Amino acid sequence: MTVPDSVQAPDVTTPPPLPPLAPSGRGSRLPVGRWFLLAGAGVLVIFVIALSAILLALSTTYDARRTLVDAVDPAALQTLRVARAVQAQEGAIRGYGLTGEQQYLDSYRQGVAEEQSAKDAIAKLVPELPEGYGVRRQIRELTGATDAWRRDYAEPVVTRTLKSGPAPLTDLAKHNLQRFSAVRAALDEQQAVLGRLHDVARDRLYSGWNTIYWAVAALAGAMVLAIVFCALIVRRAVAGPIARLTRQVRAVAAGDFDHELGVERPAELWELSGHIDGMRRRIMTEWQSSVEARQQLAEQAEELKRSNRELEQFAYVASHDLQEPLRKVASFTQMLEQRYADRLDDRARQYIGFAVDGARRMQLLINDLLDFSRVGRVGGEREEMDTGDALAAALRNLDSRLSETGATVTNDDMPKVVGNRTLLTQLFQNLVSNALKFRSEEPPRVHIGVRRNGDMWELSCADNGIGVDAKYADRIFLIFQRLHPRDVYPGTGIGLALCRKIVEYHGGRIWLDTNESAGATFRWTLPALGDPDD
Repeated sequence: MTVPDSVQAPDVTTPPPLPPLAPSGRGSRLPVGRWFLLAGAGVLVIFVIALSAILLALSTTYDARRTLVDAVDPAALQTLRVARAVQAQEGAIRGYGLTGEQQYLDSYRQGVAEEQSAKDAIAKLVPELPEGYGVRRQIRELTGATDAWRRDYAEPVVTRTLKSGPAPLTDLAKHNLQRFSAVRAALDEQQAVLGRLHDVARDRLYSGWNTIYWAVAALAGAMVLAIVFCALIVRRAVAGPIARLTRQVRAVAAGDFDHELGVERPAELWELSGHIDGMRRRIMTEWQSSVEARQQLAEQAEELKRSNRELEQFAYVASHDLQEPLRKVASFTQMLEQRYADRLDDRARQYIGFAVDGARRMQLLINDLLDFSRVGRVGGEREEMDTGDALAAALRNLDSRLSETGATVTNDDMPKVVGNRTLLTQLFQNLVSNALKFRSEEPPRVHIGVRRNGDMWELSCADNGIGVDAKYADRIFLIFQRLHPRDVYPGTGIGLALCRKIVEYHGGRIWLDTNESAGATFRWTLPALGDPDD
């Protein structure tokens, strides 16, 4: 049975790959990553500039604060000490000159020591003070003025009082006025210089803090601008194109398959939309092809149904029209032998026997072919059944042969399956019949085994016969395949092929177990019902 030449399967070929996208030259093609890279680069530049300004301002502020706190203000404080010490010396030396009391002299000398201590402290601070303001020169002038005052006024008063005792200081008052005025002027000048230094350092400190404030403000502004810019990038380069692409895809999903898909930016979505549109075009092409293919398959299916009906009709006709001539050939040949037996020699009777045997074998072959072609088509309804009933029916059909051969058939507990009772009976009958046909010298022993294997029942038919060579394990299930001459083991070579077709019709498979050393063991599977414990 072959499919007519006019009914051919549709040509199914692998579709060619989609062509690469060609740039249209319109719109921005910058990838989203590059947009963010540009934004990040701008923010980084602003951040570096602001950070550099902050670091420079911090350095300037630190220097200004250190100059102001560690040098200028301590120098101004020590200058006040010098001024108080000089004032104390002037009052003490006047009192000592007028009264001659020792306490005034001690106060004078204590003031000199205090002045010297303050000047030493100022000398240590001088290296920390800025250059260009004449601080050193002013300190020298102050030192010279105080030394001149003591030389021209204070020391002479001490010397004269120690020699002559207390006396009016009228003659030395002029020197005191001149020298002490110079000391005051030097002190005022030094305080003015230190005041200017204080103002300069303070201005530098304020300027540094202002720079820091502006740099921080610029940095915050840059961050705000970066956030706004990134939001604009996301909206313009990501959210907007995605929304447009979503609307386009939604239109296609709604049934407008001719709606083109595409967005201009960014580069990733442009490429993605191009590929999606290419897939849409491919799907449309394949869909149209599938519609044509389905139509063609429907026509072919109808043609196959018609052909199968013709084949079934032919099979039914063959079962009668082919066998009737064969029966006539066999019967009239036998009648010829009976009526003219006394006129026929041995060779003629042998030829008549050959003709009768050939006609009967042709009838058997036609019946087996009809059985093979009917599997799954005629009377193939399946229902829940007990395989033990099918096995019992098969053994009843073989009862005479079982008795003739002295065979023993045993079986395990048979399961329930969904199957066709007639076909499963034929399956058991063919397998047991083969075990009886290909027996050894010992009486045949056949065992039907059952075991559960997952969601399948695995059944087996094991015998103690002559067995099958493992190299023929696949060949024996092909139709018309025989391993022995017909005059040794009769048959048509269709039995095992029919068994395989019955098992496959029930959703299982059948094979020869080549691991068994004695006899032949055929195993097949059938779908199980319910849980493994059923």
